Amino acid sequence: MRLLVSERAAAPEEELAVKELWLKGLIYTSLHQFQNAEEEFAAAERLCASAKYPTCEDIVDARGGMEMERANYALAQTFFERVLILAQGEGEKFWEAGTLLNLSYSAEEQTHYDQALDWAIAAREISLTRNFASVAQKALGNMGWAYFRLGDPEKAESLLIKARNEAQRLGQTASEAGWAADAGYIYFDAGNFSLADQYFADSLKLARMTNSREDIVNSQIALAFASEQANKLDDAKRYADEALAMAKADNNGRDQAYPVLVQGRLAARQHDNTVAENNFRRVAESRDAPNFLKWEAERSLARLYEDENRPAEAEQEYRAALSSFETARYELRHEDSRLPFLTNAARIYDDYIRFLIAQGKPDEALQVAEYSRGRTLNEGLGVLDKATTFAPEPLHAQDIARRAGGTILFYWLGEKQSYLWVITPRATRLFPLNASSAEIDAAVRGYRAKLEGPPEILEASNDGGTLYKMLIGPAQDFLVHSLKDQEALAKNDRVFIIPDGSLNSLNFETLIPPETGMPAPKHYWIEDVTLTSAGSLRLLAAARPAPRQLAGKLLLMGDPIPPPGIDAYPRLPFAAQEVKAVGQRFAGTRDYELTAAQATPEAYLNGHAEQFSYIHFVAHGEASRTSPLDSAIILSRDPASKAAAGEDNSFKLYARDIVQSSLQHRLQAELVTISACYGAGRRSYSGEGLVGLSWAFLRAGAHNVVGALWDVSSISSAQLMDDFYGELQKGKNPSAALRTAKLKLLHSDQKEFRSPFYWAPFQLYTGS
Repeated sequence: MRLLVSERAAAPEEELAVKELWLKGLIYTSLHQFQNAEEEFAAAERLCASAKYPTCEDIVDARGGMEMERANYALAQTFFERVLILAQGEGEKFWEAGTLLNLSYSAEEQTHYDQALDWAIAAREISLTRNFASVAQKALGNMGWAYFRLGDPEKAESLLIKARNEAQRLGQTASEAGWAADAGYIYFDAGNFSLADQYFADSLKLARMTNSREDIVNSQIALAFASEQANKLDDAKRYADEALAMAKADNNGRDQAYPVLVQGRLAARQHDNTVAENNFRRVAESRDAPNFLKWEAERSLARLYEDENRPAEAEQEYRAALSSFETARYELRHEDSRLPFLTNAARIYDDYIRFLIAQGKPDEALQVAEYSRGRTLNEGLGVLDKATTFAPEPLHAQDIARRAGGTILFYWLGEKQSYLWVITPRATRLFPLNASSAEIDAAVRGYRAKLEGPPEILEASNDGGTLYKMLIGPAQDFLVHSLKDQEALAKNDRVFIIPDGSLNSLNFETLIPPETGMPAPKHYWIEDVTLTSAGSLRLLAAARPAPRQLAGKLLLMGDPIPPPGIDAYPRLPFAAQEVKAVGQRFAGTRDYELTAAQATPEAYLNGHAEQFSYIHFVAHGEASRTSPLDSAIILSRDPASKAAAGEDNSFKLYARDIVQSSLQHRLQAELVTISACYGAGRRSYSGEGLVGLSWAFLRAGAHNVVGALWDVSSISSAQLMDDFYGELQKGKNPSAALRTAKLKLLHSDQKEFRSPFYWAPFQLYTGS
């Protein structure tokens, strides 16, 4: 800045003046003097209004960068979108690739990870074809982080390691440090603290080479937490002390709070409870500490009091921590932290539920678990209040079971202990499960892999029996021989599953009751009961019959044209056959078919979907882990779209648009079916439940939704759907109709269709 404002003989020419104002704006942005930057950019724009200079285009880009620094990410995106049009118009591929990378950053900060991924992929594709190596490696790292946040840590890990290697080859040490840290967060989130420690240590070493104080402190903080979790207490103390000293030297109160929390945890481990309590209080009451750190400190206080056998004070702190979390939850996604466990309040809920059960309060624990489940669903669907303290309302669980007409199995997967509540119209019983969430997750993943794999491998395993013993076994006697005989499960009784974490990706119909043993053919639980999934007790309580005035009216959308240039969504080979079969079931009624090029998101959003009693999609779908409103049905590209490759998402019918459109015209459909796609989401994650497309349609007013847990591009899908609608026309409710259609495949003359691979992916969700 001193150089720019130094004395000169004459005022610069206008073009040079524009460049000077642009440079000043960039400098002020770097200094976080945003008002000054704004004034410099505005002055430059006034000069640009009368003449077009090359730097005028750079000012738009600079404004995008300034808004990113100010955390105005949506506004930054609008500037970058303008720059992209300029770059593409001038055919400047390097500029285009860099702008796509900036768009990826802005989308990531808005938690629109699917969009961030698309833009990063587009940036990398351009960069690879033209040898823009720096942009290519940064785009690769962005892709890795997006995959992590979308719930694919395995793919994220490989991409981040590759990005780190590319950065190292290019000598870009700052990028290498960033990708090493991001890989560390993946391992930390998975509980692999030793490996996380290794990657954070690499990041610190690289940060010291660039002499970036911010990166050094961030790496020290991450190392302090990882070392404490890995029981490397001396290392944890050293990193915490170093981070605290640097944060104090920089007068950075926010960064001071992290090591103070670690020091408190270390004191608690050494039974120095006075120091621990003081440190936790210091963080909880700090004006500089981020919100997520405050509730983590309150949680640590609660556990300290619990260990000291001070239950009243422990409960008070647990509730304080949850109130802190719920009050700030709406703004949580904008918190500036990548340490996953610090922004995951599921652990606080888990601790509190375990505490309540240990105190002999299972009904209160169920109330808290239900509150957590409901808040997570609402958060995922964008309907959270901005400020709501922790305030669970009384539950009438047995009344809900009575109105639903069945038995409810409510699950909570805890870090150390998992639980099952069995709720009937007359009793509620708690059953501890003999497995932690990690053990259950591993068993579910293993079984899912076999369900989707070769049938001979599935036949040779008894994973379905193992999971039945793990998840149903502890309550078996109560379910089959209830304290009141009239409440025992009878043949074909309805069972409602309220799953948690990885159980969202498990179809309980495929479990194998123990008394049948291993002889083929296997006896699946679907042959004994009628199963339905619900997101929460309150969502189940809200379920009601659909209005009869719409009976028979069908909206059928499917067999879309695959979006050009995207290999992930090929044409579904039997989609046309399924569309025809379903359409024939409604021949002569008021049906409306939109197929091929007509099957666009715009056609659905403007098609008055509230007029239909049945809505059926035959298309691919995708589900987002951390932003369920970014889940989407993949339809045909909107022909009116002017977007360029890499930014065109006009073929995606987003969950957020489904919910938004219902605010004016609420759905009344008895049933929405999302067939032959990952409609319910391919993955499920501990502590958050599955809240993608299925819950979006329920939130929009649909009474039941059929979503697919995995893709079945087979003639069996068309046959199952044909039988399903045939049973509906006979007057059966959706759960009974779907079960009958599945049983028909299970006992089919075509031996290959008896495999759960063909009938089990389709799952019914209820609650509207």
